[in-house]
Amino acid sequence: MERGEIPVASLPGGFDLQSTVESGQSYLWNREDGRMYETDAPYGGSAWYWTAVRTGDGPAVIRTRQVEGRLEWESNVDATPHLRRLLRLGDDLAAIRAATPDDPLLARAYDAYEGMRIVRDPPFGALISFICSAQMRVARIHGMQRELARAFGDPVAFDGRTYRAFPTPERLAEATETQLRDLGLGYRAPYVRDTAAMVAEGEADPADARGMAYESAREYLTRFVGVGQKVADCVLLFSLGFLQAVPLDTWIRKTIAEYYPDCDRGSYAETSRAIRDQFGGEYAGYAQTYVFHYLRNGGE
Repeated sequence: MERGEIPVASLPGGFDLQSTVESGQSYLWNREDGRMYETDAPYGGSAWYWTAVRTGDGPAVIRTRQVEGRLEWESNVDATPHLRRLLRLGDDLAAIRAATPDDPLLARAYDAYEGMRIVRDPPFGALISFICSAQMRVARIHGMQRELARAFGDPVAFDGRTYRAFPTPERLAEATETQLRDLGLGYRAPYVRDTAAMVAEGEADPADARGMAYESAREYLTRFVGVGQKVADCVLLFSLGFLQAVPLDTWIRKTIAEYYPDCDRGSYAETSRAIRDQFGGEYAGYAQTYVFHYLRNGGE
């Protein structure tokens, strides 16, 4: 086992691990105590979180926790570069905040969850996660991804335990609709299977959207089964580095109606452009994520 730590003081703008991985951005992290996304779980503290990453030698487990001003980790690989990538530890949060408008709601959200970062999940895992997100609470979405990993993920031995990596496209493409429905996916089951088949067979790859212009990338992702513009925006923001993306989910639409009614332009595309401009353009996705987490947790 390898161990290491990253001083939080070395990260521009600090860091809040729990807010980052339990704010509805990612469903590929898990709490060791099993209380991920539980509303009555204690906030803060030093809970261990884990995820599985794929390396040239196969999947590996990374466990990490935030305690006494440092991010500690344990893994069967050197986890530091993986954590820096997955949790965007190089983002300058102070500069990002300064680049967004001086807006009272944004200020309250930034102050409440200082140090929260956007995640950079693997594209296929993010795509499947957000296909499962339609009309679902965050805890339920997370539970679906755990069930998919349990049923179809590669086993990874670490520290005397067997963990499960998120399934590969090939493995999910082999699943039957009945098997996926039995895991609680409901009507999303054929979407997950068919999208996995598209990736496994080389018909399309969500990672290919990286080099495109933003709105072209969003349109590209809608070719996957079960992916509309909102799901595409989630994948762009929480996996592919499009920090200007603002997914128009229920919470953000309510926010627009209450705080920014002039941004409601009727269509998804036009409303999306308007709220991106309202939130400052380049880092609008950061603003959206802070507002989403703040309001979902009863901030107003």
